[in-house]
Amino acid sequence: MKLHTLLQKLQPYLRYNDVENIDIQSIENDNRKVEEGSLFVCIKGYTVDGHDFAASAVEKGAVAVIAEKELSLKVPVIVVKSTRRALSLLADAFYGQPSQQLHLIGVTGTNGKTTTTHIIDKILSDAGQKTGLMGTMYTKIGQQKYEIKNTTPESLTLQRTFKQMKDSGVTSAVMEVSSHSLDEGRVHGCDFDVAVFTNLTQDHLDYHHTMDEYRRAKGLLFAQLGNAYHYDRAKYAVLNVDDPASYDYEKSTSAYILTYGIDRDADFRARNIEMNASGTTFDLDSPNGSYSLHIQLIGKFSVYNVLASIAAAFASNISMEQIIQSVESVAGVAGRFETVDAHQDFTVIVDYSHTPDSLENALKTVQQLAKKRIFTVVGCGGDRDRTKRPLMAQITCKHSTDAIFTSDNPRTENPESILKDMEAGVKNESFVSIIDRKEAIQYAVNQAEPGDCILIAGKGHETYQIIGHEHFDFDDRLVAKEAIEQKIASSK
Repeated sequence: MKLHTLLQKLQPYLRYNDVENIDIQSIENDNRKVEEGSLFVCIKGYTVDGHDFAASAVEKGAVAVIAEKELSLKVPVIVVKSTRRALSLLADAFYGQPSQQLHLIGVTGTNGKTTTTHIIDKILSDAGQKTGLMGTMYTKIGQQKYEIKNTTPESLTLQRTFKQMKDSGVTSAVMEVSSHSLDEGRVHGCDFDVAVFTNLTQDHLDYHHTMDEYRRAKGLLFAQLGNAYHYDRAKYAVLNVDDPASYDYEKSTSAYILTYGIDRDADFRARNIEMNASGTTFDLDSPNGSYSLHIQLIGKFSVYNVLASIAAAFASNISMEQIIQSVESVAGVAGRFETVDAHQDFTVIVDYSHTPDSLENALKTVQQLAKKRIFTVVGCGGDRDRTKRPLMAQITCKHSTDAIFTSDNPRTENPESILKDMEAGVKNESFVSIIDRKEAIQYAVNQAEPGDCILIAGKGHETYQIIGHEHFDFDDRLVAKEAIEQKIASSK
């Protein structure tokens, strides 16, 4: 694509008439990926500034640079007010506005995004659509999975991925949309057809500082649904009516509203909820009538995730019969209330719950399943919101018989300091602190007796532990299984 064609998509008053109209072979914001013919966009990140690598990008073949200040380079430098905003515009144009050619569903909220996106993806796939998925665990195009660094990637990666999806025959895509990505404008240019809100509870205050700012950031997804009515391609906001933030988001959008909930009247409402070790049953009220469902997932939080998925699929023109058939066949999502079975006589559950609300929801569900003691192994991430650490500890002690505090991903913080922050919230409670996460899991397994339940919380599907700046192999599920097998072997 010609440089002038791309620059036309930026600010209409941008001056570039004296810039040669050269061919652009690719757009990059990482100088390590620059090749001959690249347009390099300087992005200011948390730890590095792309402007510092512009010269290196030119040496590697960049033929033009987008920057926020004048740079002395041997190639054209186009100065804009915001390179991050420019990147989203350029990427959207360069890849042919691919999101406008997909049915795009975005899911935001504190908890439940991963499970909800996976359920929606299954419903659409079962209905015969080729789908794409982007989220915390991976990117999936059809059946092919790819590693991903951020829950919601930078705009350049997003548009490139949408182009790959479109070229491979994907018709519908589902993605987790984080508050960070909304606040930073990473999803600018994404043409969402359905926006789903799961819930809002304390998280990421190290970034947003206040709950009001956190709520505002989430609301951007609904404000960006568009303000015009396109009857041939209607936009939908799917809102959890039991969460007060939904009322703010309803005001933020002109899109059609579909609500779901349990405690209040909603378009999709679950009643008569009953659960046991094999799953959950409930009656569903919907715009198309009432249905009785039995899902394999356990817990009230799972019902919310299913309701959100049902509403999103309904907004995507999938029949209720197909939707119900799909959700009833969902066996679960990796690391989300996932059981570890090594033929032991006690229950071990691994869950991603790393916020106070998600941990409390998980433990309330465990309480309904456990016959005897409840062991909870939990930690808090380093270099993240410190204010939730005592809350996590309080919830653990309140809903467990045996609280075991340990490391999560300490990153650059001293693990002992993190544990002290947790312990400060439960000075008069009974708990055990074991810094080494493997030892903490082994301790819980060795203490457990028939009928007990162990919840290992915080990391879920993650197969690594971040200590300092390094990633070490670590999977709660594998560590727990190994500890169980050792315990069984030693008892023979």
